[in-house]
Amino acid sequence: MQRDKETEFCNPNAILCIRDLYVWHPIKKFLIISGYVRALDGVSFDLERGKILAIVGESGSGKTTLGKTILRIYKPTKGRIIYDNKDVTFLKGKEIKWYRREIGYVQQDPYGALPPFMNIRQILEEPLIIHGIKKDERMHRIREVLEEVKLIPVEDFINKYPHMLSGGQQQRVVIARALVLRPKLIIADEPVSMLDASVRIEILTLFRELQKRHNISIIYITHDLSTAKYFSDKVAVMYAGHIVEMAQTESLLTKPSHPYTQALIKAIPDPDPANRFSFKEIPPGEPPSLLNPPPGCRFHPRCPYAMDICRKEEPPTVMVDGDHIVKCWLYG
Repeated sequence: MQRDKETEFCNPNAILCIRDLYVWHPIKKFLIISGYVRALDGVSFDLERGKILAIVGESGSGKTTLGKTILRIYKPTKGRIIYDNKDVTFLKGKEIKWYRREIGYVQQDPYGALPPFMNIRQILEEPLIIHGIKKDERMHRIREVLEEVKLIPVEDFINKYPHMLSGGQQQRVVIARALVLRPKLIIADEPVSMLDASVRIEILTLFRELQKRHNISIIYITHDLSTAKYFSDKVAVMYAGHIVEMAQTESLLTKPSHPYTQALIKAIPDPDPANRFSFKEIPPGEPPSLLNPPPGCRFHPRCPYAMDICRKEEPPTVMVDGDHIVKCWLYG
């Protein structure tokens, strides 16, 4: 297929191409805009087909905003969202319906994500009805995805309501709903953070198996680098609306370049009893306000290596090794 001018800057193997994406939420007082919350401020990346990209960072870094903007729940202020060689940045109305079918969404809170007045069959059937799947095929699809997420025997679950299931079972239903339309891309927003530790690895293992079986691309949003280590092919680290570092998972975890990434890795809990009295250094202070972010590098108020230029100018994005990129004046 010939590539047009809108998609020529994307990786040919990418299913999703994000370029210079901005999302600024206006703050209004008496109907007058008094400022903007700069939730995303120039985010760019490519996601290859069949790969998993983890987006990691602290609360308020812009991870969920990025996911919801890709889903087109939020409208971008500026930039481009190219999905499967098609520009979907400003689609609306009936034009966006096909895109909704192509992308699944797994929410953080499984109980809040499932309507309590609908049983499992109705929950899974609703998207099929909306997208015009024939009645004969709907029950086949529902049974198929319930078996895939290991809610078996199907007859024991299909007529139950969400409150009758455990947290892990509820999340399996959420994953089944995301898969029922056979999407090419899934946005998973902290899909295991509200589950017991014993259930998390079970759900992530299941998710990984389904991803490989159907060759789905996944954006895995999390604050937990320890799960990203086992689940993702590539990691992007976000801080205050920027991607400050991105690399293959092994490269980022073994050779972190940005001071913020280094701090996140140091904060990962270590189960070795010999380290129970060791002190884990964390950056002082709090993430900046996105209503009035600091000039220059947004991490400089907390960075132990901050220089004068860090306080004045935004750092460039630099390639440090292969496809390992970092946004820091230490390398600029």
